[in-house]
Amino acid sequence: MSDELLTKSAVEVGELIRTREISPVDVTRQLLDHAHALNGEVNAYVSFRDEQALADAERAEKEIAAGDHRGPFHGVPMALKDNLYVAGETTTMASKIHRDFVSADDATVVGRLRDAGIVLTGKLNMHEYAWGIDNNSPHFGAVHNPWDLDKVPGGSSGGSGAAVAADMSFISLGTDTAGSIRIPSSACGLVGLKPTHGRVAKYGCYPLAWTLDHIGPMAKTVDDAAAMLQAIAGFDRRDPTSVDTPVGDYRGALGGDPAGLVIGIEEDYFFANVDAEVERLVRARIDDLVSRGATVRKVSIPALAYSEWTELATSLSEASAIHHRDLQQRPEDFGEDIRFLFYLGELFTSVDYLQAQQARRQIKRDFAAALADVDVLIAPTLPVMAPDIGSAVADLNGSPVDLVDNFIRFTGPSNLTGLPAMTVPAGCNGDLPVGLQIIGKAFDEETVLRVGRYVEESDPMEGRRAPTGA
Repeated sequence: MSDELLTKSAVEVGELIRTREISPVDVTRQLLDHAHALNGEVNAYVSFRDEQALADAERAEKEIAAGDHRGPFHGVPMALKDNLYVAGETTTMASKIHRDFVSADDATVVGRLRDAGIVLTGKLNMHEYAWGIDNNSPHFGAVHNPWDLDKVPGGSSGGSGAAVAADMSFISLGTDTAGSIRIPSSACGLVGLKPTHGRVAKYGCYPLAWTLDHIGPMAKTVDDAAAMLQAIAGFDRRDPTSVDTPVGDYRGALGGDPAGLVIGIEEDYFFANVDAEVERLVRARIDDLVSRGATVRKVSIPALAYSEWTELATSLSEASAIHHRDLQQRPEDFGEDIRFLFYLGELFTSVDYLQAQQARRQIKRDFAAALADVDVLIAPTLPVMAPDIGSAVADLNGSPVDLVDNFIRFTGPSNLTGLPAMTVPAGCNGDLPVGLQIIGKAFDEETVLRVGRYVEESDPMEGRRAPTGA
């Protein structure tokens, strides 16, 4: 098989497996060989499961031959972020403290992917305990962006983003507390979907901040993201934040055209202090939708003025509570960057936290009011471009700005509100991809995905792919 196979989307590969044009064993072996060969450069994987993966692929091949085809991912090899538990196997959270942790149970999403027939090839690198956005791990090393190996891939799901962009996994899952699906997806030129809070059960995912955490797909195409959401969505009573609501027909929702679509634009927050080329590319994609029949309506979300403080007070307080005991007993085993953040989180008072939740309710109300008259909101995913590995600052139109603050500035509000949000490629700024963010109404992932497909149809990347890949 040629290396071109590895560049295909997960759904495309799944269809070739279903029709028995390719063998899941052969494609798994080819992907593992490619991932092993590149991992020294990209550092996307923290562990491989070659023998188990090939055994799973052989099982899938026999099932399909016997007429037991389970869906678009049956026999498709993929790797998962290393904070999702796999029963009987190590899940490290990219940490020293949990380096040898073994769960007795699969995460809900892992169990559902097993039911879908996936072939799990290994676990992917991440920022320690998912609390960071550059994926520069003191314990497992930095992940490198496949578009430019000197650049950060975004985080905390940087291993997932890099693996998919470098064709080391056909698709993956990320977790998102302030943008950790969308940030690396944007920086690596992928589609990344954070579903509505409660849509995807989080049982068996190590928490960062329980009221903000989400799990969702990181993929090469919108169709892949829709198919993955179809596979993992649904209620699980083991997760107290899971919502018992019907799962949509996400792939079936893709289609039609933008005629009649109403796009909301919030200029004061989402288009303020943005890299000029990022803004140009995002507005060009909006103009394309308008040329195809969409309309634009300006909206106002005044409470966004409080979103950055609210996100900080909520996430730091909840994360510090989760790690409080280890922070007291073995602080030296945390990476320096997250140890500082956990100590910072312990400085917030109960008054601070409760006031943040009051602000959060107002932010939710303001978003609901803005979305009442539009179908989706569109904004840049990131206001700045990915910097070099090790840099704490990014460039904003010639001025240095704090990297963390700016990487989460446009993604964090959707975690506070729990609304579905997706990034899709909008083009390239020089040699690096730029993401466009689509925010929708609660539990209306169908519309978010459909609008993402409209953007994708305009071919904003013009066929460009990460140079470090198959």
